[in-house]
Amino acid sequence: MKKILVFCVLLLTGAALAASPVAMDYKDGIYHFVLSGDKVKKQVQFISSPTLITNQEAHNKAGAILTINAGFFDPNNQKSVSYIVNDNQTAEDPIFNENITGNPILRQNMQKILNRTEFRVLDCDSKLKYEIAPHNSNIDFLCTIKTSAQGGPQLLPNLRLEEEFFIVKDKEGNVVRESASVLHKTPRTLVGIKNLEGGEQEMHIFIVTNEHPMDIYEARELCASYGLDSAMAFDGGSSTSLNYKDISVVSTEENGTGRALKSFMVVKKK
Repeated sequence: MKKILVFCVLLLTGAALAASPVAMDYKDGIYHFVLSGDKVKKQVQFISSPTLITNQEAHNKAGAILTINAGFFDPNNQKSVSYIVNDNQTAEDPIFNENITGNPILRQNMQKILNRTEFRVLDCDSKLKYEIAPHNSNIDFLCTIKTSAQGGPQLLPNLRLEEEFFIVKDKEGNVVRESASVLHKTPRTLVGIKNLEGGEQEMHIFIVTNEHPMDIYEARELCASYGLDSAMAFDGGSSTSLNYKDISVVSTEENGTGRALKSFMVVKKK
């Protein structure tokens, strides 16, 4: 009898150890992922490619469990419009994108673009934690940015459309310029953080597909409905992409494989 009990305990223990840190739900055209526990934070990495590649290609090269699209980029010169940090080193810096610095309107709003919101994995005295914050914001003492990707706009706790140059209004308050289709219904890639008791955190990812497109206000409400403490958007629209197990989602088909992209968030295997 004791042997049977021990065997059952071992089976249950093994099942617990084998449980995936990535949980997925799908409803009404929206994929919702929850990354739980401290161990998975070591597996999260933001990467970029010298040339534009599809989400599927990035997923295969990284040998990843989960891959989504990340920062903004310029398809004309294949350079990033978002900061990317990988292994504590800046991999992409938009200040070197001449299509930004050479554009009079963008150059005039350079500081807003460079200070767009980013998702960070911080190494704080050997303990990893998630953070969503504007690029120029300070990090806590004894912390370093292990990996990060910039996108925007910030959704929670505050929506930062004008502050991050996603919309421009005239003196009468009318929108005269819009970026990233923030005011239109489109597919979206969203990430957020829920802070739990005891200092634990969950990362939440939403892939909003063509079946349920949203404007940025609806995207904010979606994140708020899950009780997230902070949230932001990555590049969306035709860039919205997902690879997870046998699931492959692209928002536009280019040669049948989806849009070629610059940067990605991958959850690597252990």
